[in-house]
Amino acid sequence: MVERSGFHAAERRVQARVGVSEERQARAAAAIRPEMPLQHRQFFESQPILFLGLIDGRGRPWATLAAGQPGFARAPCPDRLDIAREPVLARSLGLQMGIGAKIGVLGIELPTRRRNRMNGTIAGLLAGGGVAVAVDQSFGNCPQYIQARVFAEGRGAQSASGRALDGLSAEARGIIEAADTFFIASRSADLGEGSSDGPAAGLDVSHRGGRPGFLGVNADGSLSFPDFAGNRFFNTLGNIEADGRVGLLVPAFATGDALYLTGRASVDWNSDRVGRFEGAERVVDVRPEAIWFVRHALPAAARLVEMSPRLEGTGTWPEASRRDG
Repeated sequence: MVERSGFHAAERRVQARVGVSEERQARAAAAIRPEMPLQHRQFFESQPILFLGLIDGRGRPWATLAAGQPGFARAPCPDRLDIAREPVLARSLGLQMGIGAKIGVLGIELPTRRRNRMNGTIAGLLAGGGVAVAVDQSFGNCPQYIQARVFAEGRGAQSASGRALDGLSAEARGIIEAADTFFIASRSADLGEGSSDGPAAGLDVSHRGGRPGFLGVNADGSLSFPDFAGNRFFNTLGNIEADGRVGLLVPAFATGDALYLTGRASVDWNSDRVGRFEGAERVVDVRPEAIWFVRHALPAAARLVEMSPRLEGTGTWPEASRRDG
């Protein structure tokens, strides 16, 4: 039953909580395939950057990326994607990339706002730290909340370097509070091959977008962000419901640097708090457990072309604070 649904038990619980009908759940499940259609294979092969979700040796999810010239990712057949680049910070973070490890893959074409996702299992190792991924789930996403950007040309990718932080430094806070985009990796409760949730059990990495300031730092050092209406799959919220461990990648597109963190997330369904943020349906809180600043995480700096038109109906933490007086 679970394998046919395409969603694990916690995802279905969240869907039921927010009133997603069984008919809509069935339509959503039908959009999740066990292999990539041709257009998805061509899409991944055309991208210069893929965002990834992986776990470390303690089971903590991290959102990271792999980048190269278009073609560094190849889909030789519908059920496999070869990523011929080592993910940024893979060794420093001790990311699990052996055969049988789970991985989440997200491709975003920033100039056009097109995006596709694939969650799978590492089935082989490639030269240079790359991996061959066997597809568990493949599906597309709508372009909501994606800011259109163009990466700078004529600058070769520089080697990324990271350093662990004791807490949120001023530089880290600056990246967070200026962000209009971040990526969140999450995991189901059971990543084992024998999981009762079948292909729905694994890792996922997803995009979040808003106006600058939508990702906020609280007085106790935790982070919070409003969760806006999406595709109603609730992959991230379902994973938070099931396990709670997440990883965030917050890019500083103007410099090519990024902030990586992993920690524990929870969903605040309190209607009074949600009401502070225009367009929000709930608020997600993240308590960091490890934080890294990564220089040259992105292959190049990126120029903002246009903010998403969907942001007209959304709010930010600074606005909420001003409304609170």
